[in-house]
Amino acid sequence: MRKFKFFMDFEKEEQWLQEMAKRGYQLESKSFGYKFKKAEPEDVTINIDYRTFKKKEDFIDYCTLFEDSGWKHIAGSKSSGTQYFQKIDEAGDDDIFSDKSSKAGKYKRYSEMFIQMAICYFPILVALLTTETIDMGAILNPKELFLTPGLWEMTGASFWGAFLFETPFAFFRGFATLLFPVSIILFLFFALKAKMLYEEKK
Repeated sequence: MRKFKFFMDFEKEEQWLQEMAKRGYQLESKSFGYKFKKAEPEDVTINIDYRTFKKKEDFIDYCTLFEDSGWKHIAGSKSSGTQYFQKIDEAGDDDIFSDKSSKAGKYKRYSEMFIQMAICYFPILVALLTTETIDMGAILNPKELFLTPGLWEMTGASFWGAFLFETPFAFFRGFATLLFPVSIILFLFFALKAKMLYEEKK
């Protein structure tokens, strides 16, 4: 089973995953949505961290460290960022973090990731604008997204035929125009939200 949800608050995500486990759905992977496998309903403890790794060896050492402390790595990869752990040793600690400050640090790393994404997208947007590959003016005047010569002077069936034919192409031109600026705005918004969560929880 696959489910699609988005969380900014890792604690809320942990609670949801624990509720899913109680219903008999165990997290198997997290890439294109959450992939669950059917299992026996159980009361589990799941913790989430946010870290990326340049080297596979560092990622393996990271997972091994938690496993030695009674936590099994159940989802995530060295470059995915979000890492999911399930408690497997009842005698172990109830949290993978030693204190509030280190627990809050994952939100700081999360915020920094979104800022980096915004920074990466910004020069691409500038390049597309300066080369006139995209025209932001078309968003203010959607008629410019339609390239059929004389379309707006046509009438009757000839207008509707040409209009309906080109509408899907105009839609995709508009989508391509908005993709980078909207993405940058969203990345900055998520970065701010994650920073606020960091300040709240540290």
